Order: sequence, then C-alpha cells, then structure tokens
Amino acid sequence: MKYMRHRNDCRLCGSTDLECVLPIRPSAIGDAFIAADQLSEVQETYPLDTYLCLKCGHLQNLDIVDPEVLFKHYTYHTSSSLGLVEHFKRYAASVVDTLGLAAGSLVVEIGSNDGSLLKAFQAMGLKVVGVDPAQNIAAEATAAGVPTVADFFSSALAKKIRAERGPAALVCANNVFAHADDLADIVDGIHAVLAPDGVFVFEVSYVPDIIDNFVFDTIYHEHVSHHALIPLERFFGTRDMTLFDVERIASKGGSIRGFAQIRSSGVRKRTPRLQQLMANEELRGIARPKIYREFYEAIEHRKQATLQYLDAALASGKSVAGYGASTTTTTLLYHFELGPRLSFIVDDNPAKQGLYSPGYHLPVYDSSHLLKRRPDVVVIAAWTYADTIINRNREFLNGGGHFLVPLPELRAV
Repeated sequence: MKYMRHRNDCRLCGSTDLECVLPIRPSAIGDAFIAADQLSEVQETYPLDTYLCLKCGHLQNLDIVDPEVLFKHYTYHTSSSLGLVEHFKRYAASVVDTLGLAAGSLVVEIGSNDGSLLKAFQAMGLKVVGVDPAQNIAAEATAAGVPTVADFFSSALAKKIRAERGPAALVCANNVFAHADDLADIVDGIHAVLAPDGVFVFEVSYVPDIIDNFVFDTIYHEHVSHHALIPLERFFGTRDMTLFDVERIASKGGSIRGFAQIRSSGVRKRTPRLQQLMANEELRGIARPKIYREFYEAIEHRKQATLQYLDAALASGKSVAGYGASTTTTTLLYHFELGPRLSFIVDDNPAKQGLYSPGYHLPVYDSSHLLKRRPDVVVIAAWTYADTIINRNREFLNGGGHFLVPLPELRAV
C-alpha cells in the first residue's frame, strides 16, 4: 500500500509475539480534510488494527503511515483545542514548581506545534526551543517568538541542539510520544540533550483511561503507541532512563503526565503514586489480552445501538448530520460506519469550515448551519465535548432538534 509499511515486531521490546486485540476498521488519514478542488481525488484508507505485545504488554499499531504524509503539512493547532492553552499554562507552572527549575534553564519540546506550551515557559523566564516537523506551523511559531526547528526529533538533532544551546533541564513531549515509530532513537536523543539531573516530562493518553472512558477513537494513524506504565518502564530501562513519578490528568479523555530521568545520574526518588499505578496495572492485567477483548466487545455493543437508532431515524425520513471535524471523529465515523449516514458535519474550528471530511468527503460547516439546515438528528462525534456542544446549541434543541451522543453510553438529547 502506498505510503505505508507494516512492522512485525514490538516497537518497545522487539518481540514478534503479537496479537491483534482491537480490530478497528481502516480509515482515511484522520486529519486529511480537503478543499473542494480536491474532491475528485480518492483518499486511501489505512489499517488501524491494534496489537498487544505478549512479551512486554505494549499496545500498538503495526501499520505505519509515512510520517512525511502525516506531519509535514499538519493543520492542527494546539491553540484551537478547547481548554488546551489554559491547560498548558497550568502545566508549565506546575512543572517549574515541582522540579524547581531556575530562570534561564533550557526547555526543549518535542512536537511543539504552535508553541503554546513553550510560551508559558518563556513567560516564567526560561529559555526554550521547539522541534516540530510541520514546516508551516514551525515557521509560524518562530515568527511569533518561539524558536522552532522544523524537523523530526532524533538523536542526531538532539546532539546538535545540545552543542548549540547547552544541556536541557527539561525535555517535554505532549501527546506526541505516541506518534513516533522509532521510540528508541527518540529516547536516546532525550538522553543526549538532557543535563545529568535533567527531567523528561511527557503527556500521553493512558491505556486504562482509554478503556474506562471508551476513548478508543484516540486510535488513529498518528498514534502508533498507546502507553501504559509497565511496558514503558521496561523500555526506559533498556535506554538508561527510568520513571520516577506520574500524575493522572483529565485531558484527551484521560492521560498521564510521566516524569523520567537518566537512570545512571538522576537523583529523584520513585514516588508512591507511581508504584501504586503500576501495581493497579498489574492487578487489571493491562499487559494481557483479556481486558482488550472485553473492551472491544463493549465498543461493538455501543456501535450497534447507535446504528439501530440512526437507521430507524433514516427509515422514517429524518435527516442526520454530525458535529465534530477532528482526527478522533474520523476514527469514529469509520469504525461506527457513520459516514454514509450523515449529510454534513459542523465544527467550531474555522480552519475546518469549508473543507470536506477525510474519505467520506462530507462538507464541514460552522455550527450556525444547524439552524439553517435543521437536521432532525445530530450525532456528536466529538462526544468528549458533548456537554459543551449541547449547551452552546440550545437554540437548535429548542427548535425541535435532537443530539445523539454515541459514547461512553448512547444517549439522545
């Protein structure tokens, strides 16, 4: 398949003892929204089957879409995501306080996007440099005063940054540590750029939360790894790194903020909350297939309930639209087979309005179209923001419209 390759071994430990535990339906590239003049182009779908390594317990996708296709002309801006800028301000303040970072220390961010987090560190007197492969966004960030290298982070680039700017007190990777196929080289790069007592802080979706909160739609082509602490700590140990702390955070449907240091030179002691979370993972069997098989059955049950509701509505002559034009909504539209049942999508992000959805080519409008077009049922594909969306669109409801929220439990509003 063009622009894709399939690996046969675990990304973290190299084992070939792998089992497909979540056979998610293939989809087009989740963020590949297109303009009207591209509608004649066929957008390929790529596999999203998700595998568990039976040796180390890492959950991962083995079908790798070329990162050049995914990230070089990225459209997602951190600042467009509801609440994320405020989250990063709190994040920077918390990390500076917790780690006792001195003014003038260097912070390196992997996948820095538009520099939203680094701006928060700058405001606290730290030096910063971002690394992001999306050339358009990196250029915008640099122009806005956040120096950003337009490239993929690697051990070679890390050594270059250290030679030019000195060692980093902090390396951050937020919702990007799930993106890279060659995690070994990235962790080697983090090791290379860190000061001996430096810290690597990363935020990733957390596998137990993916299961408990039903956010299976965070499985898309950019996310090739889905992290839990047990396999991650085993992996860090092979690269002279070690976890010493972890926080639970609410973003992205349930995530962790992990703290790691160089094992041979780090001075921070392992916290009780890290030990407790790892013990909980062991208790739940997070490194074994059973919990994922049960999760998939629960997803399929909700899919069938959603389709029964929509098919009954369509059979009675009602019109159906969608709410949400993001990467996660693409996964949901394909896996729940919603695309053929929708007439259009609305979204509050101006960057998506006027475009067409990946693969299905559904037109994307602003939410005022709910009042102009008056669909009978609107499926909230961006379901983690359902309450905010419902509250913003009371006029649509008051005029007789219905919202359908497919997850975590089907509900009609």
